[in-house]
Order: sequence, then structure tokens, then C-alpha cells
Amino acid sequence: MPDWSQIQSFAAVAQHGSLSAAARAMQSSQPTLSRHIAQLETDLGIRLFDRGREGMALTTQGAELLHHAEAMEKAAARFDTLDATPGLSGTVRITASRVVAHFTLPAIIAELRVTHPEIEIELAASDSTENLLRREADIALRMYRPTQDDVITRHVADVALGAYAAHSYIARKGLPSRIEDVSRHDLIGYDRSTQIIDGFRARGLTLDRHAFGVRCDDQVACWELVLAGCGVGFTQCVIGDNDTRVQRLFGPDAVGTLPIWLTAHPDLRRVPRVRTVYDALAEALSRL
Repeated sequence: MPDWSQIQSFAAVAQHGSLSAAARAMQSSQPTLSRHIAQLETDLGIRLFDRGREGMALTTQGAELLHHAEAMEKAAARFDTLDATPGLSGTVRITASRVVAHFTLPAIIAELRVTHPEIEIELAASDSTENLLRREADIALRMYRPTQDDVITRHVADVALGAYAAHSYIARKGLPSRIEDVSRHDLIGYDRSTQIIDGFRARGLTLDRHAFGVRCDDQVACWELVLAGCGVGFTQCVIGDNDTRVQRLFGPDAVGTLPIWLTAHPDLRRVPRVRTVYDALAEALSRL
């Protein structure tokens, strides 16, 4: 029988498409995953991946094996949900994007800890997609609808997005009165992500990445750049409206909204402490 860690490494690389992405998701190293896959190919006597510049693509035999590996992962996840403690005591691991973990969840977790001090919370702030079936998290909070199979997912809220500028920037560059004027201002946007550019395009404004004088894919860093007066940036109104160092620009509906999805493994929903945290998060986030 192949070692279970080799099968986990194989499934991770197949699901993420590269050694580097899988290593980040598993909090492992590329050499370890590469060694596991090489040993698995040797033991089975087959080639599992075609290696190319764009990543690692499954061979026909690899795709067949992935089906069985994912079934093993699901079975292992169900085994892990067997809870010897019928009460609420224990640990619940939540994963959320860095910006949500930084600005939104601390107050919610503080309230939860007052109500249920017996539940320990682990907060994984990450913009990567943790795999609930491998128990990388018990509950995932994401700003897009999860596509992972065999999970329970719930749309809990839509948060408004806004454009903001620091008072120091407005004093230096003036206040844009219409969103159409934004291209004449210093903009802060993402580096590789096209989310902001796509949002402008949906509103009839065509911008490319060079319209953003400062670019960074880390949303927490982007917000700090806004606070420092680097230019006009974008964030959730629940964050920007509560910061006296900035002013919201344009009208309340100028930028749009962002959905919040709450996800858990269906077996974990039946574990009392996970169900308690899941319901508490849903209720608190719906108030946003």
C-alpha cells in the first residue's frame, strides 16, 4: 500500500496544478511533495503527471488515481469528525481572507468567546483556498461561491464596496466628484488580480493595470497604502466607513457589492461546537 502522506501530496498537486501551490496549501515544501510523487510513481509503476512550463497536468492514469485519492480523503475527513466529547468544548479552525481576518472577524470572535469560552478558535488568515476535506479548516469564509464538492455552503451577506482616499491625499490632489473622473487620479489596485479592472469595465470604464500607479495583490497592504495617502483605493464599506482617516468618494452604489459565503464540511456541521460557531458567524456576518 502506498503511504497515506504520498497520496495526500499527489491529490494536493493534482488539485492545485503545481508543486508550489500545493506546498503552500499543505504548509509543506516542494522537495517533499516532489519526493512523495516520485516514490508513488515508482511504487505503482506508472507516470502520474506530465510536467511542463505551465505546471503539472495529470496523465490518464493519474486522473483515474485522483478519483480514488479524493474518495480516500473524504473517508478520512469523516473519520476525523468522530467526536468523543458530546459538549461544545474543543477547537474550531476558521479560514478567511487576510482582509476579513484582519478587519472583520476579530470583533465577531471576541463576541463568540464571551458567549462560548469553552470553544477555542484558530484563525487562519489566508487568500488561498484551504481544502475542507483534508481538515485544513473546519469553516471557510470566502468572497466567492466555493466550488469544492461535498461541502455545505451558505450565502450569508452582500457587503457594499466603496472608493476611499485619505484626507492627506484629498488635500494634495483634490476630491473627484464622479467615478468617471477617477482615471485622472492616483489609483491603488491589484498586481495580478483583475478584480478591480473587471469592476470598472462592468460600469463602462476601460482601464488597464497601468492606470494604477501602485499595485499590490495583498488587500491589507492596499488599505495601508490608502491610509498613507498614496491614492484612491477600494475596500469594503464596513471597513472604510469606520476609519476617520479616510473619506468615501462618489455615491453609495458607485462601486458595487461583494458576496460572503460560509462553508463547512457536512459532517462537521453535525459536531456541536462547529455548528455553534458556523451559526454564530452566519448571524454576525448577516448584520454587515
